[in-house]
Amino acid sequence: MTKKPNISSETEKKNIQCEEIEEETKENSEIEVLQKELKQQKDKLIRCYADFDNYKKRVLKDKESQAFELKKHYLSELLDVKELLLQSLDDKNPKDGLRIIFNKLEQFLEAENIKYIDCIEKPFDHTLHHAVTTIDKPDKKENTVIEEIKKGYLVENCVLRPSHVIVSKKQCEEDKKDE
Repeated sequence: MTKKPNISSETEKKNIQCEEIEEETKENSEIEVLQKELKQQKDKLIRCYADFDNYKKRVLKDKESQAFELKKHYLSELLDVKELLLQSLDDKNPKDGLRIIFNKLEQFLEAENIKYIDCIEKPFDHTLHHAVTTIDKPDKKENTVIEEIKKGYLVENCVLRPSHVIVSKKQCEEDKKDE
């Protein structure tokens, strides 16, 4: 007796194989989709890096340009003062020329919001003043600015240059005994 092939089992095997092939195809297509998305994300990232690099270059160029424009502005003002000095040299009364130069400088400093630090008879403040020396002054309150050696200036309430000053101090009892 010959055995009849089991058709249902072979069909089942083929169906299972077909399902496996379909599943593999599905997985492969999902992988392809994910690879495509990854490639797009990678491309976006590279473009972002390039954009950021271009931004940094543009900002640096703008900074350099602003610094150069600022330099031109101040050098132009300085050239005006130089020209006025040259004119005052030829002047028979140089005091008039010097007065004009001084006024020009004052206008420039005022326009730049640069202000003089008023310090005489004021309490010593290490943020505004630089003490050159101290002197015993019994008639003055201790740590009071009694003399200005070099003027100090503020630019928009920040110290541009501290005042160089002489500050009063009280003589110690031991120092008085030594005398």
